[in-house]
Formats: sequence, C-alpha cells, structure tokens
Amino acid sequence: MKMWKRAATAAALTLALSASALAQDGKSGPPQLSFKVAENFLKLPENFYMAEVVGVTLNSQGHVFVVNRGPHPIVEFDKDGTFIRSIADGFPLFEGPHNARVDANDNLWYVDAAANLVVEFDKDRRIKMVLGRRNEPWTWQTHVIEHAIPAPSSFYQPTDVTWGADGSIFVSDGYGNSRVVKFDKDGNLIKHWGERGTGPGEFNTPHSIVADAQGTLYVADRANSRIQVFDADGNFKNEFRIGGPPWSICITPGPNQVMFVGSVGHVYKVALDGKVLGVLGKFGRVPGMFDWVHGIACPDEHTVYAAEELSWRLDKLTVE
Repeated sequence: MKMWKRAATAAALTLALSASALAQDGKSGPPQLSFKVAENFLKLPENFYMAEVVGVTLNSQGHVFVVNRGPHPIVEFDKDGTFIRSIADGFPLFEGPHNARVDANDNLWYVDAAANLVVEFDKDRRIKMVLGRRNEPWTWQTHVIEHAIPAPSSFYQPTDVTWGADGSIFVSDGYGNSRVVKFDKDGNLIKHWGERGTGPGEFNTPHSIVADAQGTLYVADRANSRIQVFDADGNFKNEFRIGGPPWSICITPGPNQVMFVGSVGHVYKVALDGKVLGVLGKFGRVPGMFDWVHGIACPDEHTVYAAEELSWRLDKLTVE
C-alpha cells in the first residue's frame, strides 16, 4: 500500500510539473484576456426590474435591446445605458423570451421559444413579419389528427435568427427540433436541414446562429459542445470546439471579423477558423464573473455585452 501511495504521489508530481512546464511554455491553452466591467451600466427607472437576462442586441445608433423573462421582456437603452422604453409589455407573444437580433436595416427580431415564434418589428416597433405559429389548444381539441404533425415552416422552441446578404432568414430551431430553417426575405420556406444526433450536420440543441460577411453560417451546437459551419445552402463545411459548450455567438463587423462565444463561466474570443484567441472570466454570480452567458453582442473587437441568465444581469465589457 505504501509503495502504491508513493507511486501515485510521484505520478501526481510528474503531472503537476508537466502542467507547470506547459504553462511556462505557453502551451496550456489560450491566453486569459483582461477586461473591465462598466459599473451600473443600465439605468433602470425606479421599481423597474428585469428577471433572467437571456438576450442582447444593438442597432446602428448603439441602442441596446435587452431580452429578459420579467414583466418587461424587451427593454431599450441608449448607448450610455439610459432607459428609453420597454416594448409591447403584456403582449401575448411573450411566453418564453429567448433572444433578439437587429438586422442590417435596424429592424428588431424577437425569438420566443415557448410561443414558437420569430417576430420582426420595424423601426417604429410595429410588427412587420411573423415566422412560425403559436400553439392553439382548440385546434388540438377539434382537429387532433389533422394537426398532429406541424408544418415544416413551424418551429418547436426556436432559439435564434440571422440573415444572408440577399435577405434570406435563418432560424436555429432549437430545443424541440434539431435543425436550421431557411426562409427567403418574404418569409417563404426554402429549406431546412439537420436532425438530432452527433454527426456532421446533426444537432443537439442548436442554440445560436450568426453569419459572417461572406455568408458563412456558424451554429452553436450547444449540447454537442461544438460550433458547426455551413454555407448558405446548408452544406456542412467544418466544425470546431472552443473548450466549453457554446451558448451564444456574436460576430464583429468590419473586414477582420472575430467571434465572441458565451459559455458557462467564460466568454471566448474565437477566430473564424475556430482558433481560440483568448478567454475571459470565470464562473461566479457577481460583476466581473460569468454564469450562463445566454446572449452576447459585440459591436467591435473591444466591446462585449454579456446577458447572464442566472444572475439576471447584463454586463458591458471593455476587452483590453
């Protein structure tokens, strides 16, 4: 027994020394990136509260839209964090707020996982387009067989939305389904791809989707702990892993794009080829630490907004 203990101790020491040597050689993983958190960035009105913060997006003016699961599901702030308004309070589409995105024309797109809807609001916050269809209990009571299988254009707990340069709409769908759905700019179904599994082009909780300047799609395949890469026709191109499950993805504008990927306890900075360029933070519930980074926005390479579900908080980060 003593010999076994000595051998185990020696093995542990060897592993520790090896790990130390790797760390000294810079081979232990991507660098930790320094960042600062803007203190009390969001200025909420008195007695105005948000619950689980699950989504964040910005428009061309720098206005910040925060999605949360409280009584005010979509809240708009100016670029300095000053409250502007809440949108569509009490409207019945807010069953399971999941995310929001702003397109190139400053239209606001809201994704509700429980209502199975993706809703486009125009600049005046009027409803412009609705994709998917809410569950209607009465149809199940009167047309059970007819409506037993939803149409391909219907969703089963969608999670995110992005667009192609031609206006095509891509929805990650989602918790119930395991696919990506493509519509044309008018909302007509073009195609869908994917099913539950672990192979290329298969998904287990496609949780976030973005497109780069070339129209390449990146899908956060969360439960498979990978990001899958496709062209605009759904052809599989690549997959990569970042060191944690990808919950949310944003991509910076400009000619030299990078991604920031929200995960559990970390935010990763990632090149478009999948190389992890750096890691921010560790797990915790206070500002400067991260829990479930359910939504993320990155208007440039040095500014990141992290929507943290468990802490009911949005953090604005300056990445150094």
